[in-house]
Amino acid sequence: MRIVIGSDAEGMPLKETVKAYLKTLGHEVVDKSERPAADFVDSATAVANDLMANPDSLGFAFDRYGAGSYIAACKVKGMIACECSDERSAYMTRQHNNARMIVMGSGIVGDDLARGIVDEFLAEPYAGGRHQVRVDMLNKMA
Repeated sequence: MRIVIGSDAEGMPLKETVKAYLKTLGHEVVDKSERPAADFVDSATAVANDLMANPDSLGFAFDRYGAGSYIAACKVKGMIACECSDERSAYMTRQHNNARMIVMGSGIVGDDLARGIVDEFLAEPYAGGRHQVRVDMLNKMA
């Protein structure tokens, strides 16, 4: 699978951990911030815009606490992102909300937990069905 990632300076160590992990799983990793972005807005929107241009891709963005990147990503028309700090939320937001992007805060999520979040998010396809009504509502809002 094609996975897009990006980070500001505060999120770089966690991004690098996740990047290495994704590669061990055999995913194609597109890194939008080989060097840290000057601001989380830049890194999060770079990932979100790439995902909107590549509908079969999923993505991850990283900053210190996750909230800023989450807010920035959700400003991109059509993007459904989730700030995650646990595996169950990653699983459910993919299955029920068709989220295409997870945002993690390096000051909240450690390396082992980040790998678990990645596993749950990538393992679960969007269920569609009754959930599509909410996804359509979200898409109309942006």
